[in-house]
Amino acid sequence: MHHKLRHALTVASFMAPATIGIGFFFVFPLVSAVYFSFTKFDLLSDPVWVGLRNYRHMFDDTFLATAAKNTLWFVAIMVPARMLGGLASALLLTKLRQGSGVYRTIFYLPALAPPVAATLAFVYLLKPGVGPVNSFLTSVGVHAPLWFNSPDWSKPSLVLLGLWGVGDVMVLYLAALLDVPVAQHEAAALDGANAWQRFRHVTLPHIRPVVIFTAVIGVITTLQYFTQAAVAASAASGQATTGAGISSTFGYPEGSTFTYPLWLYVVGFRYRALGYANALAVVLFVVALAVSLLLLRRTVKSETAS
Repeated sequence: MHHKLRHALTVASFMAPATIGIGFFFVFPLVSAVYFSFTKFDLLSDPVWVGLRNYRHMFDDTFLATAAKNTLWFVAIMVPARMLGGLASALLLTKLRQGSGVYRTIFYLPALAPPVAATLAFVYLLKPGVGPVNSFLTSVGVHAPLWFNSPDWSKPSLVLLGLWGVGDVMVLYLAALLDVPVAQHEAAALDGANAWQRFRHVTLPHIRPVVIFTAVIGVITTLQYFTQAAVAASAASGQATTGAGISSTFGYPEGSTFTYPLWLYVVGFRYRALGYANALAVVLFVVALAVSLLLLRRTVKSETAS
């Protein structure tokens, strides 16, 4: 009995730093957010319990509808685009025979660029009239779009920015591809399988866990899409943020880049409706958790079936 108690205390002591960290930085903030989501709270006065009023208000919030629609667009387009871009880049790098290390570095470097600096650079490169990209397109007779200044092109422009920094996803796929047994590819080739058949029946089953992982991380990250959308809107409109860090141009142009986290931020720090902001945060957490569990469940089912 003494030995078991000593073993349990030893295990608990090793787990203590992680347990305390999770408790203070995850569990406590999550429980607090859930509690405050049922209150009227402005940080200056005591919270007042209002029940489900904050959640019912979401159904009448037109700004929330626009923000949710834009965020879902990014999830549906940007996440698959980054996954395909990262996989294509990794497949290309595995085919290189010379200088692969140099090209791997070149492909990965954009992922190290700070989001604010990268977004500002893209806004300048794609700026109508004076941007290098539009100048080149005009010189070859192509009608150049307005990019970040057009409600039809602003979101695709942000997707291009995400594809430029796809090195973080590429590294994961590259590690998975290099771990695929070469002998299985050779055996499939001897059996007459073409490149697509080898990829589908040999490569894809081996890298499926990485595919699911990048999908889950991509969805969670995109649901929290904030910095690039905020900086692009402010830079493209030519107006900087205010002293409080809140720009009147969030969502420029015409609300096309107005994402869910941006609305949450505005609700909390411009209108000081922190109870409603916490309700928005709780809903965002629940959606991200549900999507993650759904993807993981499908993975387990596919692994069991195979």
